[in-house]
Amino acid sequence: MTTDPSAGPAAPITNAAEALAELVAGNKRFVSSRPEHGHRVSAAAAASGRQQPHAVVLGCIDSRVPLEAIFDQTFGSICVVRSGAHVVDRAVLGSVGFAVAELGVPLIMVLGHKRCGAVAASVSALRAGEIPAGEIGYLVDEIAPAVRAVGVDEPEAAEKAMRAHVGRTVRRVGAYDVVADAVAAGRVDVVGAVYDLDTGVVELLP
Repeated sequence: MTTDPSAGPAAPITNAAEALAELVAGNKRFVSSRPEHGHRVSAAAAASGRQQPHAVVLGCIDSRVPLEAIFDQTFGSICVVRSGAHVVDRAVLGSVGFAVAELGVPLIMVLGHKRCGAVAASVSALRAGEIPAGEIGYLVDEIAPAVRAVGVDEPEAAEKAMRAHVGRTVRRVGAYDVVADAVAAGRVDVVGAVYDLDTGVVELLP
């Protein structure tokens, strides 16, 4: 990547390995307080024409996890999809599918984070046996399988369920036909990761 914060990538990134390496490198720059990119209007203008992002990152709505910042990515570099605890619905799948089919991203990352409020709330709801009504209840229902998998009464249920939920989301996104076909053709990889709120480090999951 260029060191000019107003410019985009020096050359298009077209494969998953390079895309993942760029996200990892960007996170290291972020953690080291040496970011290359800022939210400058000149960078926005430079990327205002044709976009060629190298990844779509599916993350949580948590205000402490600004995805472009923690990966030190400039305008036009990544597509961002966010929902509570990165819960997947049709709109999320369609957004990811669009990034794959129409924008040609080679990498999909599902990013969970420590102390996720939505996961903690789901653990509490299942322990109390009281699932909220409406759309918030939908979030709990979607997170619940990961909580049950690690054990509702497990002392570290929220942390372990968050990681399990990342894995479940990776598998669900990977099974979506648009993504599955691209993975089978060797055009796309799907990976899971966890963000540490205290250190800023992104840990790739196996």
